[in-house]
Amino acid sequence: MSGPIVGVYGICAMFFMLFVLRIPAAFTLMMVGFLGIATVTTWDAALAMLGSELWGSFSNYGLTVIPLFILVGEIVHYAGYNNSLYHATYKWFGHKRGGLAMTTILASAAFSAISGSNTATAATMSAVAIPAMKEYKYHPLLNAGSVAAGATLGVLIPPSIVLVVYGLYTGQSIGKLFFGNVIPSAILTILILLTVVWICRRHPDWGPEGPRSGWGERFAALPEAIDILILFAIIMYALFTGVVTATEAAAVSCFLALVICGLRRKLTWKKLTGALVDTLRISCMVFMIVAGAVIFAKFLTITRLPYETAEWISSLDLPRWMVLWVILACYIIGGCIMDALAFLLVSLPIFYPLVTQLGYDPIWFGQVITIVTTMGSIMPPIGICCYVVSGMSGIPLGTVFRSGLYYMPSYIASIAILMVSPYWTVLVLADLVK
Repeated sequence: MSGPIVGVYGICAMFFMLFVLRIPAAFTLMMVGFLGIATVTTWDAALAMLGSELWGSFSNYGLTVIPLFILVGEIVHYAGYNNSLYHATYKWFGHKRGGLAMTTILASAAFSAISGSNTATAATMSAVAIPAMKEYKYHPLLNAGSVAAGATLGVLIPPSIVLVVYGLYTGQSIGKLFFGNVIPSAILTILILLTVVWICRRHPDWGPEGPRSGWGERFAALPEAIDILILFAIIMYALFTGVVTATEAAAVSCFLALVICGLRRKLTWKKLTGALVDTLRISCMVFMIVAGAVIFAKFLTITRLPYETAEWISSLDLPRWMVLWVILACYIIGGCIMDALAFLLVSLPIFYPLVTQLGYDPIWFGQVITIVTTMGSIMPPIGICCYVVSGMSGIPLGTVFRSGLYYMPSYIASIAILMVSPYWTVLVLADLVK
């Protein structure tokens, strides 16, 4: 049996184990990768490769940036800054029609700038925002949709764990990826806000106006929100100037988060312990997925499936934009049925060589596929953000999925903007990073 055929069987086995047997992604990738390598080579070679690849994955110095950025988000979460961000944005926008939904999206964007996780953002904003929107008689399709769509920004806005892993895997600068992400994140956030405005114009009763806060209340709510913006600005400035590496920037941000929370008297030993435990749990999950994906990618490389696929697509003589749209369609489908990080690591060995061969910029491609996979996180059947929102709020899952469909045009439009103008949307800032 030829190598590429074995690779195809391996991919089919992976999906069978994920969706029929319900085996977690990390163990699925490890098992399929190991058995596939043993099939193509020998059992001894597979065992030797398993040990070396696992050791190489976990001893990679660059991966230390992941638990550090996760720890920053957990410290901020346990310190209660999620409530502070929501309170501050509510004072400024809550009086407008649909203002609580806009507040939720803006607070999600701000919280995402530190947390780097869509599920953490979804859980946090579900607990904080949905009770307030229910109190003001917001329609379930509006309040669930705003939380789910806002939560997707957790994967997109720096420090995005998905972008960190993409940078480590492809060898691209994490600083360039973060700065190249600023304009796409702003575009998507604005488009999601405009979607709320459009919904409230079509259905005024879905988002009633809230009480107007005075200017004194508005400015009084800003200081704690500014803490988060200062922390985010310091991280980005350090990466922009090249004073520190991404790992050092993550370590500095952890220290600053501890100092800020300590000065504000927001962090107790119990809360700090909770933040450390959650960081350990999430980091182990991410590292296991990374290790499994590395073994699976090694299996695909040995079968030569990525290279054969690239050669076959090149032989079709299709326009490169058409090939790109086929790749993006695969990422949309993958984002619907798998965790964004897991699918990214599984798919990159296949699609990344093809994209670079077609002449697309790797920094730009990283931004595009990040948006596409976040789009999948609010689409049925596996949209993880929708499951979190439904579980936290008690809103039926079908209603949450329906609410997410209202925001699909925002994602499609943002992807189209990035494709029409890759330089001015991504590379103009990425190229400034030293």
